[in-house]
Amino acid sequence: MAQDSGTRTLISQAQLERGRGRIIYWTLLVVVVVGFTLVFIGPLYWMVTGALKSGQEIAQTPPSLFPKDPQPQNYVDAWRNLDLAKLLFNTFYYATGAVLFQLVLDTAAAYSLSKLRPIFGNAILGLMLATLMIPAMVLIVPQYVTVIDLPVLHVNLLDSPFAIWLPLVANAFNIFLLKRFFDSIPEDLMAAAFVDGATPLRTLWSIILPMSRPILGVVSIFAVTAVWKDFLWPKLVMPSPETRTVSVGIYAFSGGTPMNVVIAASVIAAIPTVVIFLIFQRNIMSGLTTGSLKG
Repeated sequence: MAQDSGTRTLISQAQLERGRGRIIYWTLLVVVVVGFTLVFIGPLYWMVTGALKSGQEIAQTPPSLFPKDPQPQNYVDAWRNLDLAKLLFNTFYYATGAVLFQLVLDTAAAYSLSKLRPIFGNAILGLMLATLMIPAMVLIVPQYVTVIDLPVLHVNLLDSPFAIWLPLVANAFNIFLLKRFFDSIPEDLMAAAFVDGATPLRTLWSIILPMSRPILGVVSIFAVTAVWKDFLWPKLVMPSPETRTVSVGIYAFSGGTPMNVVIAASVIAAIPTVVIFLIFQRNIMSGLTTGSLKG
């Protein structure tokens, strides 16, 4: 029987059918899968189990693999002592605003570059993508100077949510993702809408956005995780204890707090993003790959 020419693998089917070849193949597969699993799951395991250990046990060398005397009270102490409810609410508030701003402004920019095609649109897109080559740390100083004295308006944005929202709007990567997805939408739909008398804004609202739910979900998740994991920028622009994000709040309290309680607070802070990823991981992959296919 002839081998299917459309199926290409690193190891031929004949080698896989041999006893030794099959053993080597499955051994390598198991080693690679287990290795990558330990690399990614290992830190999470140590964080979760470390939050259940006592202060003496977490500081001992070598570390214990399992908690000898699990102490769930550490999570309760972390929630109460670090005021995690307030910190999580602040972070959720900032993340929600970042999602709304990016969905509105980045979608408008990507739609304009993809479908309206303004003059010098390719040059503008190229300049946007060029900003991805600039290290984020280089932009900290000019962004901070801008925040403490907003040009034209001369407003100080410290301790204001706009200090977090506005820098996140200028996200060249998300604009590029959205543009690539919009490019995959057939021009026939746009032409049909214009023939029916639809304005560009009406076409965006009634045709483009309903078809773009996967990529809009991806952009939303990226916006949430960017706010949730960021540390340096919120620490600079949110100096007040009342406006801190969860990462900054945990750091601020870590000086006089037992390490096991700090680790428990880190576990609680990581739960929302892990849950979001587990729920929407299929949407993330579909949104990232759909825009690369022309239909």
